[in-house]
Amino acid sequence: MRVANAPCSWGVLEFDDTDRSAPSSQVLDEIAATGYAGTELGDWGFMPTDPLQLTAELSRRRLAMLGAFVPVRLADLKTHVNGVKTAVRTARLLAAASDGAPVIVLADDSGADPNRMARTGRLIRQDSLNADQWTVFARGCEAIARRVRDETGLRTVFHPHCAGFVEAPWEVDELMMRTDPSLIGLCFDTGHLTFGGADPLEVFRRYSSRIWHVHFKDFSPDVFARTRVESWDYTAAIKHGIFCELGQGSVDFRAILRALEEAGYHDWIVVEQDVLPGMGSPAESARRNREYLRGLGV
Repeated sequence: MRVANAPCSWGVLEFDDTDRSAPSSQVLDEIAATGYAGTELGDWGFMPTDPLQLTAELSRRRLAMLGAFVPVRLADLKTHVNGVKTAVRTARLLAAASDGAPVIVLADDSGADPNRMARTGRLIRQDSLNADQWTVFARGCEAIARRVRDETGLRTVFHPHCAGFVEAPWEVDELMMRTDPSLIGLCFDTGHLTFGGADPLEVFRRYSSRIWHVHFKDFSPDVFARTRVESWDYTAAIKHGIFCELGQGSVDFRAILRALEEAGYHDWIVVEQDVLPGMGSPAESARRNREYLRGLGV
């Protein structure tokens, strides 16, 4: 298994603070300097969107391009046409700038629903989609994945993401049940699954054949306890460091690595730690995260 990092670890996120994050040249330099061999694209426009320029930036640092996060408000049928266009545009850039097999990391548009934003990590079943909404949601996922595959040859994984409509474990189950396993894989994100109330190992065992992309993200139970007491929303939880450095939270990465090995997963692991501007030193956190994984033999 090879290890990558992602721009979200440098504060390149779907928040207003993003425009104060480091430029892509610095982020790419620091990803390479702290021991990683690949990256994801980050928000559209953060890295060059010209394939030749992007390829040159990656090659100069010997970094592979692994995937790109594409958020779509999937429960709203009116967003599907534009979602397809966005995903295909992104997939074409990935395909042109990579000699590997990058993936589209599809997710619900986190934060679009105020109730989900406010209650992340504390959901009940009444907060979930109804049957008709699930049908729209799943068909949107499949439409996007099908067009991405047909036009670029790339695969699509779905990313369960806090503050979106696939967060809780029963929602992951619902989406997996409703989508074609040949079209939709699963992005196995240890931090978001834990924040959403799932046991990552249980999710892995249930869907190992559909896990085509892996994010290693830790989760702070101490910060989570404060979210419950103070009723923090998703953004507040991020700003208080709910996704901590690897090995500082509750995710059992040693057991997860063992499960990955036993399942024959020998692809990329992408380290993610949402470090917003002003929260700390992303490069130093990235270095410590890489050292932690080396201590586990990766």
